[in-house]
Amino acid sequence: MENFTFYSPTKFVFGKGTEKEAGKLIREFGGSKVLIHYGGGSVVRSGLLDRVKASLDEASLSYIELGGVKPNPRSGLVYEGIDLCRREGIDFILAVGGGSSIDSAKAIAAGTIYDGDFWDFYQGKPVTKALPVGTVLTISAAGSEGSGDSVITKEEGMYKRGASGEGIRPKFSILNPELTTTLPPYQTACGITDIMAHLYERYLTNSTDVEVTDRLIEALLLTMKKEGMRSIKEPLNYEARANVMWAGTMAHTNSCGVGRSQDWSSHCIEHELSALYDCAHGAGLAVTMPAVFKYVLKHNVMRFAQAAVRVWGCEMNFEDPEKTALEGIEAFRNFLTEIGMPKTISEFGGKEEDIPELVKNLCYGDGRDGTISGFVTLSEEDCANIYKMML
Repeated sequence: MENFTFYSPTKFVFGKGTEKEAGKLIREFGGSKVLIHYGGGSVVRSGLLDRVKASLDEASLSYIELGGVKPNPRSGLVYEGIDLCRREGIDFILAVGGGSSIDSAKAIAAGTIYDGDFWDFYQGKPVTKALPVGTVLTISAAGSEGSGDSVITKEEGMYKRGASGEGIRPKFSILNPELTTTLPPYQTACGITDIMAHLYERYLTNSTDVEVTDRLIEALLLTMKKEGMRSIKEPLNYEARANVMWAGTMAHTNSCGVGRSQDWSSHCIEHELSALYDCAHGAGLAVTMPAVFKYVLKHNVMRFAQAAVRVWGCEMNFEDPEKTALEGIEAFRNFLTEIGMPKTISEFGGKEEDIPELVKNLCYGDGRDGTISGFVTLSEEDCANIYKMML
């Protein structure tokens, strides 16, 4: 196990009706004038936005709204939000929605008090200071409600990149599983896939003797197998939704990733898919992960074989552990297919002729140096081969 510092100060308020506490929590963390940032659609139609605004009114908070966040949130709305916050003297940002709204809110929070271009943070500059952010979560998926991470698509060049730093970790996050019960099955499945990706990408490590975090990750993957499937089959089941929601948060606070190297190549490879095709991030990951896992399998066969046995119930073949490892990857892929995820990129518009562009953007776009590092360092040729495996 490697040295680490773990700091996760977000206050989580979990349970039924907790969105009514938004105003009180903003006051607790020093907010007085709030930007409510959201996508639209169901947040408005369901009455959630009205309930949140009522809680702010009750706390005597002033606020303005900025809706319009799209899946794979874009830089254009971030710039608009930064200008709005500066003009209106905003001192707190409340994201109401899923990972896209939260990530966009974080970007606005970082950019508002920064003299340069907010995109600097998405090119590697750590975010140490930002306006405080709170969240009201509506989709169990990205884990952004408990992390110091954000992902934004830059419209100039369509680069999808991430930023990190304690400055954008939410001050509080409201988690009401009831808010997820009306999600369509496809959105639920995309969220389940994203959560499992956050776990797998921590599981794929080159660090040794990390049994504690291995077991934590395996436990959460087992939970997702059971409760994820139950939330698909029984969408109104509060307990299933509650378990998935908390698993999604636990998967990305990094409590499962301390003391170990991590991968994230699947996320990087997928980001180019959702940037180019505007597919759901979870759907892209469902296609990407099995391909990446098979491609890098020989780097550490026993890591995949261990997951196959402990998570997917495969029997260990000591004479041919690679066979066990492949059975585990296939079991994972079958699970994703069963919950409604795609198996190939062609299912969301992917084409072989786009692979050179995908590889160029992945390996060189926005200042990258030609390789993707993680569990295995991948070259341009490696990345092209992986994309071809997804066809």
